[in-house]
Amino acid sequence: MRGAGGGRNWRLVRADTDAVPPSVRRFTARARQRRLRAALPWAIGAGVLLVSGALAWLVYATPVLGVRDVHVIGAELLTPSQVQEAVAVPRDEPLARVDLDQVRARVRSLAAVDRVVVRRSWPSTLVVEIVERTPVAAVPTGPQQFALIDRSGVPYRQVSRRPSDLPLVKVAAPGSADLNTRSALTVLGALSAELRGQLVAVSVVAPAQITLELRKDRTVVWGDNTESERKSQVATALLERAGSQIDVSAPNVVTIR
Repeated sequence: MRGAGGGRNWRLVRADTDAVPPSVRRFTARARQRRLRAALPWAIGAGVLLVSGALAWLVYATPVLGVRDVHVIGAELLTPSQVQEAVAVPRDEPLARVDLDQVRARVRSLAAVDRVVVRRSWPSTLVVEIVERTPVAAVPTGPQQFALIDRSGVPYRQVSRRPSDLPLVKVAAPGSADLNTRSALTVLGALSAELRGQLVAVSVVAPAQITLELRKDRTVVWGDNTESERKSQVATALLERAGSQIDVSAPNVVTIR
């Protein structure tokens, strides 16, 4: 088509759909589907990352799932408030960020605690389960003062009266690292029921100077803590004999006075 000046005037005309051959339409549709299929995994991955990031931010960086309660299990000597104070986790601290090992160490530092387990209870509770120490003996530490020690020799509690069901252990410096304390506990663990029934105290001046103080002012010279099982058998067999002192420090050569 020519214009007034003799040039051509062009117009773009959209072809009717029916004018596009079916093969071209099918090719175009398949190409579009391939592009969509290729893009779908990326879209899903981006969505997953977005949701994961939002959840991580919610859990680790906000107080939405923060600590609201510290639940203490097993406290008898200790009060729940004493354990909670040792836990020392700020309120609303994200529960996922709480260092359980550090909490466990702080609670374990309480003298009365033997073992401790710390766990998360979603959505907002920290559970602290403790096992307190069990006394096996009492150590005189002053006038009307006694330290209770557990099976490891750890002194963990002061009382003003000796528990009637516990033997006395007389040592200068009770503790799990003290040789005299450990010697006394070894001997206690080897005593027969008959000896324990008459026992008043285990006195340890030195690791090789152990003496059992029995009722009726009788004593058993034990020596060191070696062969304690054998010494216990020999001393038990001689309990009915007359004499105020039984010396089993050399269990094969026993003397009675």
